[in-house]
Amino acid sequence: MSIMPLPQFEADLKEYQDQLAAEAAALEAPKTMVVRFGSMGLIGEYPYDGSVKPGCGSKVIARTHRGTELTGVLTVTCQNAGCGHSMTRKQVLGYIEASGGKDYPFFTQGRVLRVATIEDMRAQEAIEQSKHELTRRARDAAATLRLPLKIVDAEPILGGERVTYYYLTEDRVDLRELHRELSTLHDSRVELRQVGARDEARLIADYERCGQQCCCKNFLKVLKPVSMRSAKVQKATLEPLKISGRCGRLMCCLRYEDETYEDLRKRLPHRKSRVGTPHGDGIVISSQILTQLVLVHLDAGTRVAVPVEELGEPGSMKPPPPPEPRAQRASRDRPARKRRVERAVPDGETTTEAQPKKKKRRRRRKKKTGEAGAAPGSTQGQTQPDGNPPKDTPRPEAQAGESGDGVVKKRKKRRRRRRKPNPDGSNPSGPNTNQGPSPDNRSD
Repeated sequence: MSIMPLPQFEADLKEYQDQLAAEAAALEAPKTMVVRFGSMGLIGEYPYDGSVKPGCGSKVIARTHRGTELTGVLTVTCQNAGCGHSMTRKQVLGYIEASGGKDYPFFTQGRVLRVATIEDMRAQEAIEQSKHELTRRARDAAATLRLPLKIVDAEPILGGERVTYYYLTEDRVDLRELHRELSTLHDSRVELRQVGARDEARLIADYERCGQQCCCKNFLKVLKPVSMRSAKVQKATLEPLKISGRCGRLMCCLRYEDETYEDLRKRLPHRKSRVGTPHGDGIVISSQILTQLVLVHLDAGTRVAVPVEELGEPGSMKPPPPPEPRAQRASRDRPARKRRVERAVPDGETTTEAQPKKKKRRRRRKKKTGEAGAAPGSTQGQTQPDGNPPKDTPRPEAQAGESGDGVVKKRKKRRRRRRKPNPDGSNPSGPNTNQGPSPDNRSD
């Protein structure tokens, strides 16, 4: 089944294409370009005198201080800086100053020749495929000469003017024999460049444990040293395997928030210093940088966590009022219960009004103790019409002066005796113990 284009869709597409063409014609060709080139991600700003208007991310052929290379356009520093796809020269220089200043690898000796073609892209791809073989040959040559170094990577360029070998070593090595050996393999100039552990990660590393591409390979151009103090201030774990990057050194991301942590740390009081809090004066035990909380040991003997904004000088803050008793707080918070009563008004009509309801008095059973004697008017010693003692009369054990706990113990002892079987095997508390006399022993 063939797809038939609809006239309305074709008209909308033509209108959109005409709009893009008009916008492109209105833009002027850039005068300079900021490009990135090389395995180390070098940055350069080169003039451009062509008529084609390449956008950000386009591939162009530029002549740099090393030779003819395939570069990628980062931005175009032209008059059309307001289009959102370019930057002014002032903005570029401000970015360089914030990213390292004089240490930032920025080059200006060169020129952008043309926009890269498909043949240039294929030639660059073949060069990328040959890097592995060049590195292997250089390592074999270093092993033959028994040199204590490691060949990290090889970088030929598109024009073939130069081949750069990056090596890593801890000692001072004589490279004249190795340079002579590698020069026989190439018809171009050979350059040996020493790099450190961080530059090695920039050349061969890919992704870190955070899931992102390594910062040194992605955007970092100036690799400043990272100290262990940054890890301690940020309360990070001091285990080397967890705070080290692909290069084996401390991770560069520890430097990102070091300034923020330092500013927050300056706002906190020192340990063992005396401060005033809304709960009273005390001594600082510890603090948290991100939450800005301070743990204070009060003079009263308790510990409280107080925000740094609520701290003051010792003795300058009033202590809080004592807590209200629970019973008083409950009676104050509980609303008064009211009931409706009717009363007569002077004109004979009746109305209802709310009055507080009287609380019912609950009778509580007095403790059955014989310590206190019977009060006047009590029913102790009296009997009811059915012959049973009154309910309020204490039991004989309580009358004898025994406490309530003793009475309970005696009752439990009687129950245990009832449960014990007789010597003849009969159970005194069996089902027939509460029955009347047997027919044989019944008296006439």
